[in-house]
Amino acid sequence: MCFGFFPRKTVISIKKVIPYVKQFFQRADLFLFALCFACSLFSLYAVYLATKGMQAGGVIISPTKCVIVQLFSIAIGVAAFVIFTVIDADILGAQWRWLCVINVALMVALVIFGSEGESGSRSWIRFAGISVQPSEIVKVLYIVVSARQMTYLKEHKDINSFLSVAQIAAHFVLVFGMIVVVGDDLGSGTIILAIFLIMFFCAGIRLYWFAIGFAAIAAVIPILWNYFLKDYQKQRLIAPYDKSIDPDGWGITWQTTQSRYSLMAGRLTGAEDSHRATVFTGKHTDFVFACIGENFGMIGCVAVAIVLTVIIIRCVYVGLHAGRMYDMLICMGVAGALAFQTFINIGMCIGITPVIGITLPFFSYGGSSMVTLFAAVGLVSGVRYKPKPEHFSMIF
Repeated sequence: MCFGFFPRKTVISIKKVIPYVKQFFQRADLFLFALCFACSLFSLYAVYLATKGMQAGGVIISPTKCVIVQLFSIAIGVAAFVIFTVIDADILGAQWRWLCVINVALMVALVIFGSEGESGSRSWIRFAGISVQPSEIVKVLYIVVSARQMTYLKEHKDINSFLSVAQIAAHFVLVFGMIVVVGDDLGSGTIILAIFLIMFFCAGIRLYWFAIGFAAIAAVIPILWNYFLKDYQKQRLIAPYDKSIDPDGWGITWQTTQSRYSLMAGRLTGAEDSHRATVFTGKHTDFVFACIGENFGMIGCVAVAIVLTVIIIRCVYVGLHAGRMYDMLICMGVAGALAFQTFINIGMCIGITPVIGITLPFFSYGGSSMVTLFAAVGLVSGVRYKPKPEHFSMIF
């Protein structure tokens, strides 16, 4: 006997699935998802506007194609959000060894198969017309592994002992080194640094270790500057603060100069479409904030900043109410990554921070970034999804 057009077995299967669907909608952080999803949907329009009339290498970029790719990335990202919400983060943390292996394997693959992106860095793997940025995946896995590591040291060791701090620092140096040296991706490396510092603080590390750490960083900077950073990376880092690097704005700061022209053209409510000020490469990726400012004015820019701030605050809120240190650290790591990306990207567009290839969360064009961001907030949603333990003590 059939129920409508569906066989009995199909109806029974659907009935078995319905409780799980209801459970997902009841326990997942739908508020966080709605904010991120709304931003990603708006990115479709922003990407379309940014790519109209754009050329790359003398070839005209198709806005429609970019929108389709972005839409496909959003669909995968939504699936990633659901998966990482349902899968207990403890399962991922328990496989920390394999996660570390995956991170190393991704960097090794980058050495073998890596190709240059628009920024000039060899940080992409391309196959069958698909581009993947391994450092985006590494960032999410780093948050999970670090949360597991710090929680273990907090609960079973003295996290403020020299040996514990050295282990945490060694993990950071390894990942940071792989991304900056092997992956040639200074932007993602600085995000790893931000994640490390925020999770380090939230795990209860005493402040004197921060003083020692900053002193060590100050000592290492000359080595990185002289032996690891390339000339174009050095120029990008100091260009916002030394106008003699590019006094006319047509060299290393050209994108920032065009970005500021776009923002000025937008004024309060946005420029007319027929008077769009600038069309330049990267306006749909790292400089999509400039496109939003040009077409929607200062009101649009403020709205974007507010929504992203609410997303960050929501991640912090979920972390503070998580019930366990491990879950709290995951939320704080995600919040830190989002906050740093937002600040640096907007700073790039207005000319107060270096141009180091950091996207605007959920707004910039890019499949790797979009999918991993949804996966990251999925981890936060998963913290809210799981039952809380009866007892929890957290020391900041």
